[in-house]
Amino acid sequence: MGFSLMEGFTKSLAMTVLSEIGDKTFFAAAILAMRHPRRLVLAGCLGALIVMTILSALLGWAAPNLLSRKWTHNITTILFFAFGLWSLWEGFTEEGDAEEFAEVEAKLDADLKADKNGAKAGPKAEDLKKQQRPFLTQFFSPILLKAFSITFFGEWGDKSQIATIGLASDEDPFGVILGGILGQTLCTVAAILGGKSLASQISEKMVAFSSGILFLVFGVQSLLSAVGES
Repeated sequence: MGFSLMEGFTKSLAMTVLSEIGDKTFFAAAILAMRHPRRLVLAGCLGALIVMTILSALLGWAAPNLLSRKWTHNITTILFFAFGLWSLWEGFTEEGDAEEFAEVEAKLDADLKADKNGAKAGPKAEDLKKQQRPFLTQFFSPILLKAFSITFFGEWGDKSQIATIGLASDEDPFGVILGGILGQTLCTVAAILGGKSLASQISEKMVAFSSGILFLVFGVQSLLSAVGES
């Protein structure tokens, strides 16, 4: 690996792991894996995260073609500082890990209850419901699609997605994609294999503080490189 590729890889890997551990999508993967076949949950969650990582990196790669390199670098620097302070603030104001886990679990329970109520409506209603299912459910498992959609829309517009866009605009996008995918894979596999026992042991505050410090380090590094080039 070249230096630029390796730097993008290591930054993306570290940022992804610290951003995703203890995230809502992390808890969602752990809860889904306790109720459904793990291979389907893993395929759905990881597929969504890989697609999101590639899309984000491509947006970051395209950004310098729309704005000057100097502007994209400055915006990325500001984002790193903003996310660093945001993460530290979350660490100081976080109420507790159990609340977020319970919130995600309650939402998934509500969805599961709605599905069961639909199944109790009778065979005719169930047959009609199957006929009205989206086209994709005819080829993919509903569990896989559910895991994919929960993860994809849970990550859309998230801090880690925006940070990936910023990172890919300033570093080698291929390295950012590789680091992001490896980080997402590690976190998702840990959530699915560890389940509730692992999720309940994660300190949300420590993760927030660690990611906040990491973002600030990236911000300082980006600022110093801009000063050195000027």
